Amino acid sequence: MVKMSLDPVQVLSGQAKELKVAPSSNGDSRGSWEEKEEFDQDNLGLTTKPKPPKPENAVTIAVSTRVLFRTDREQKVFEQKGVEEYLRYQIEHENEPFAPGPAFPFVKALEAVNTRLRELYPQSEELFDIVLVTYNHAHVGIRLINTINHHNLFIERFCMTGGSSPIGYLKAWHTNLYLSADSDKVREALAEGIAAATMFSPEKQTEVSESQLRVAFDGDAVLFSDESERIFKAHGLDKFFEHERDNEDTLLDHGPLKGFLEALGKLQNKFYAKGQRLDCPIRTYLVTARSAASSGIRALKTLRAWGLEIDEALFLAGAPKGPMLEKIRPHIYFDDQMFHVEGAAEMGTIAAHVPYGIAQKHNAKKNTSVDK
Repeated sequence: MVKMSLDPVQVLSGQAKELKVAPSSNGDSRGSWEEKEEFDQDNLGLTTKPKPPKPENAVTIAVSTRVLFRTDREQKVFEQKGVEEYLRYQIEHENEPFAPGPAFPFVKALEAVNTRLRELYPQSEELFDIVLVTYNHAHVGIRLINTINHHNLFIERFCMTGGSSPIGYLKAWHTNLYLSADSDKVREALAEGIAAATMFSPEKQTEVSESQLRVAFDGDAVLFSDESERIFKAHGLDKFFEHERDNEDTLLDHGPLKGFLEALGKLQNKFYAKGQRLDCPIRTYLVTARSAASSGIRALKTLRAWGLEIDEALFLAGAPKGPMLEKIRPHIYFDDQMFHVEGAAEMGTIAAHVPYGIAQKHNAKKNTSVDK
């Protein structure tokens, strides 16, 4: 077994592979906020980047600085010398871009999907919209903007809270997913009904697709409620199987990331409507420890009743998830149990912990930082 650390401040051992995303149009060619030109123009009349969509129309992904970029050196300055020295250090190095962090390939994949969507629907605002959310003071904003421009990211929305909680702002942005290195803030977001996960970075990282966004989900306590997991924890595996057989026609209640899967499905359907099901740049996976014959049917019936499609479903019957995820190569994998998150990361998968449900009585690691 590979020994590794899952502390959220851990950084990638290598550089993340960047996706090549061409400039593209965001939509309308009319006159008001709802009817802007497809591109901004500079003073010379040259086209630049498209306008971001309105939050209520977009699939909004909020990411923290520490998961989008590698900020371990700056974090040490904060921890050892305090906030004033930290701010001074950031200003002195504001022309030095941060290196990519664990969420970087995921964000680049979102932008690649947007490019495809704009080709098919030039006037649509149903796109991914990325918001950078950070506890940082506004003084650090220049370095962040320089970094975003250096990596050719399209992130126009910032939320720099200067140390206060960002959760209220996430609700105002209509956030569909929040990724952070701070498990406490992730729990706070989940308590407010916002899909959220604590993101971790492996010591080694497998390459991911440059043309297709791949998102993998655990089932219980992630897409579904932890109802069945509670039965297992309290009464064991045999009682769990009995409960699932007796209730196979009773839908599972929703879990914290059901809404995010719905948002992905909504964008997938836009490609299907154009005859691109087999060439869709979004692919979703269910990777569950459930057994197919003994407990899989209830999960599949629940997804079907919700009107949600999972492209691939892997029922592992308790087998390790890491080797399967190594084959899938998702940009992100969500699980409620740290055991599975750690196993995925050991195989090079970018994994995110959803601190929800009964399993959290055995999980939880406290983490504090200036820049979650």
